Amino acid sequence: MPTALITGITGQDGAYLSKLLLQKGYRVVGLLRRSASADVVGERLRWLGIRDEVELVDGNITDLSSLIRIVETIKPDEVYNLAAQSFVGSSWQQPILTGNVTGMGTTNILEAVRIVKKDARFYQASSSEMYGLIQEPMQSEKTPFYPRSPYAVAKLYAHWMTVNYRESFGIHASSGILFNHESPLRGIEFVTRKVTDGVARIKLGLASKLQLGNLDATRDWGYAPDYVNAMYLMLQQEKPDDYVIATGRTTSIRDFCKIAFSYAGLNYEDHVVTSSDLFRPAEVEVLLGDASKARKKLNWAPTVTLEEMVAEMIEADLARHRNEKQA
Repeated sequence: MPTALITGITGQDGAYLSKLLLQKGYRVVGLLRRSASADVVGERLRWLGIRDEVELVDGNITDLSSLIRIVETIKPDEVYNLAAQSFVGSSWQQPILTGNVTGMGTTNILEAVRIVKKDARFYQASSSEMYGLIQEPMQSEKTPFYPRSPYAVAKLYAHWMTVNYRESFGIHASSGILFNHESPLRGIEFVTRKVTDGVARIKLGLASKLQLGNLDATRDWGYAPDYVNAMYLMLQQEKPDDYVIATGRTTSIRDFCKIAFSYAGLNYEDHVVTSSDLFRPAEVEVLLGDASKARKKLNWAPTVTLEEMVAEMIEADLARHRNEKQA
């Protein structure tokens, strides 16, 4: 039975990746940062019905000693580094924390693998935010990076450290440059979930308005379970490499709102209000990914459309709020 170590296991991607690997017969061990009570941090794993099937171990990606001990103890065949301070908005308020966790944390894990289990295959969660002020209309693995937030800068450092460890030490280390990917498990602070939760609340009479920032920013939004499958496929390849994972379709936040509100029989213009307080200091206006390499080499392709994903997210948020009303 192969063993996978997942950092960030309690997040959206960590939960879906755990489910996928369990279905493939893996032993799944997750790194758990003791910053909140266990009933809160395991919420997404419980939502997927897999909380009791994964092992959680105490550790922190900012603590190299804990990582070395964990890698020594469980001897993972595959390591998926999904942990990060991952909210772009917070990275301007906490730039040093973001650098320490998202950037240096990755180096700590790479170092633990190099010291203890050099034959483990390593996956780094890179981000389309690294492209920032885009240098090409569609972004591929060869597009120059131009990060526009402390989060994106930290991710870029982690990305290049992954490349460096691959080339310097021969570690099977791959990076997935994942464009935005969403699901019912997306954090409420992210704009897509903010929208679907807002639609559910308005539909149920719990709210009348939804406050958002820049409606004209556009993103390439995919479905999280599709994207964690790409992570798995990368570590099954004979040679490590970097891959853009994206749908090739870009949609504005305004149009995302139109899709979401119309699904619930509502007009977004009646409910959405914009606030300058929610605009970023430096905006990333457009992201659109070219996943040709992943399609060709990994035989990967998205399976769920944006409209299908939005419908699933709204239905999940409607169910959540109905359950809260009945509780």
